[in-house]
Amino acid sequence: MIINKSDKKSIRSAYGKTLVKLGREDKNIVVMDSDLACSTQTGIFAKEFPDRFFDSGIAEQDMIATAAGLASVGKIPFVSTFAVFATGRTYDQIRNSVCYPHFNVKIVATHGGITVGEDGASHQALEDIALMRNIPNMKVIVPADCKECEQAVEYAAKTPGPFYIRLPRTNVCDIFGDDYKFEFNKAQILTQGSDATVITNGETLAEVLEAAEELDKQGYSVQVINIPVVKPIDVDTIISEAKKTNFVITVENHSIIGGLGSAVCETLAENYPVRVHRVGINDTFGQSGTTSELLEFYGLNSARLTETLKEQIDKQRLINNK
Repeated sequence: MIINKSDKKSIRSAYGKTLVKLGREDKNIVVMDSDLACSTQTGIFAKEFPDRFFDSGIAEQDMIATAAGLASVGKIPFVSTFAVFATGRTYDQIRNSVCYPHFNVKIVATHGGITVGEDGASHQALEDIALMRNIPNMKVIVPADCKECEQAVEYAAKTPGPFYIRLPRTNVCDIFGDDYKFEFNKAQILTQGSDATVITNGETLAEVLEAAEELDKQGYSVQVINIPVVKPIDVDTIISEAKKTNFVITVENHSIIGGLGSAVCETLAENYPVRVHRVGINDTFGQSGTTSELLEFYGLNSARLTETLKEQIDKQRLINNK
């Protein structure tokens, strides 16, 4: 599967435009932001529906509580800010005011992961997925490109209950074609392979696919699976595909603790125990740097992933031959 990484688009803009589309279809859609409408691109909705857009200022906890109130009277609030503020600063309100009563609030956070860049550790959400998937009733989605983002947001708007959708700051390349259909309960098997099953999502999907292409040239066979829905995770696909290779590698722009890697490990430990190697942020904070520098430093660009996957497959081959 060949990815054109030279042609990238704003996934945040795709989100903002999708909000406008949804707003035209349903007058109960309202949008809230916390003084970051330009960055999150909710400002696109604000221009179209100024009477249905509410800026809470730098008061994220108030924003979530207000969204819960709006949901209680039949509105469908989408709330947005940076991922680090949307989940950490507001955890109590999300847990007790949104998820406990199962209110219809959609949290779409931008600037997730290490690729926030120069803003550094204070703004790089590396724990947000762990925080959100731990709360009962919360559904967690990490789209990989604009098309997947659009369909995931539309699905959330039409499905009752709380959602957390995580978007990056960076622009993303197109991965899926016009025939793509987001399926909430189903992962996508993008390439077939026999050496390892690599599970990823979000902006690292493009990096993994490029690494898999390079590995194929070097005589390695890698199966790539995209799992945009971290919770509830597609247990059946994880088990069935792990049985084909008996070795799983997870890749995520998030801490290896509590995120996609942990969800996969939990699934396999209970159903089909095999060796799993997790690639992500290794229990550390981020730091300031350009996106490319940070992806390189934390081993998440295609070049570093090629090295890591090759090394881990070689290790697994040794284990298999003992």
